Amino acid sequence: MPQKTAHYRTLFISDLHLGTRGCQHELIVDFLKHNDADTIFLVGDIIDGWKLKSGWYWPQGHNDVVQKLLRKVRKGARMVYIPGNHDEFAREYVGMTFGGVEVMRTAVHVTADGRRFLVTHGDDFDIVVRNVRWLAYLGDWAYTTAIAANTMFNIVRRRLGFPYWSFSAWAKLKVKNAVNFIGDFEEVVSQDAVKHAVDGVICGHIHHATMRDINGVTYVNTGDFVESCSFVAEHRDGRLEVMRWLTLGGAATAAPEAEGDLALGEEAAQVAA
Repeated sequence: MPQKTAHYRTLFISDLHLGTRGCQHELIVDFLKHNDADTIFLVGDIIDGWKLKSGWYWPQGHNDVVQKLLRKVRKGARMVYIPGNHDEFAREYVGMTFGGVEVMRTAVHVTADGRRFLVTHGDDFDIVVRNVRWLAYLGDWAYTTAIAANTMFNIVRRRLGFPYWSFSAWAKLKVKNAVNFIGDFEEVVSQDAVKHAVDGVICGHIHHATMRDINGVTYVNTGDFVESCSFVAEHRDGRLEVMRWLTLGGAATAAPEAEGDLALGEEAAQVAA
């Protein structure tokens, strides 16, 4: 029996990393097929310009993702593209509109219940990306290696009949320095929200989906569509929910809030604010 299409007020997705072998293009296309929204925010790192510079990789499946996104615009959805550090080339076009897609550096989104959220990719708050670019590239190489291992790991799992499980996300959350970095990043982002006089921040960048209150600021991270296949949805009443899409043709499930560990195989629990 065909699955019905879910329709939200707003969808926030980030870190698709089109142009890399780790991109989950089949899951992204399936997600876009079964989910619609009045407004869709693309919160950065949609295209991985870093990888494309070092070697071209763009299979038909990545074209399919772009076509699905543009089709939603043609059908009436508003689409806002906020470039990240991996697709920073698109920041040269901030303020312009291409094919109905608005390119912005940041945006302020007002939910149905009146809350104001700063929407930004998040790399501006990453001291390594801002100040030590060579180290950021080194980290990106290490991350790519981990994703390659993750891909092979899940090929074996799939052949054995097991569902997708992100080994790379699990490993990252077990490394003390990575956990500390995530915590520091969340604190800095939340502090910036106070400066912008908003109720919260919606960002991506660190591939760690979660939603929590930090000193009165609602911090929301969309996660990614490489490891956790996560996104953020705003319901008609303004309620925000972190969700994941881990099976083809499968309904979205709410993501566990505790550590934002979307890939650890725990029973999904609702995360809403």
